[in-house]
Amino acid sequence: MDLVEVSPTAEPPVCRLMDYGKWLYEQKRKEHIAHKKQHAVVLKEIRLRPKIDPHDKTIKVNHAHKFLEKGYRVQFTMLFRGREMMHLDHGYALMEDVSELLQDVAKVEKEAIIRGRRMIMILIPK
Repeated sequence: MDLVEVSPTAEPPVCRLMDYGKWLYEQKRKEHIAHKKQHAVVLKEIRLRPKIDPHDKTIKVNHAHKFLEKGYRVQFTMLFRGREMMHLDHGYALMEDVSELLQDVAKVEKEAIIRGRRMIMILIPK
């Protein structure tokens, strides 16, 4: 048994008789179990281009459908190069089309927004 100071700032200081090694072990086990129960949110990214072929778009949408069924969040990133920046409306239309195709399994968490030369939209499973 050890004499352990529990509260040094109290007046008078509080001490306790305990097995300090056992107490340290139990604290480490509690921390390990709490860490084990944490659930990490996975974000899958799918990259698109404004001039994507319809068949390629359906393949990417099918990949997103599978990710959403597994419970992952999906981020669609559209990359613009050069003069494609002049036609952002094509990008918004494509993002809207993708969200409509996936509306049965997903809802839009973050609408399509532009950050530099990228347009980003995030979908979460229903």
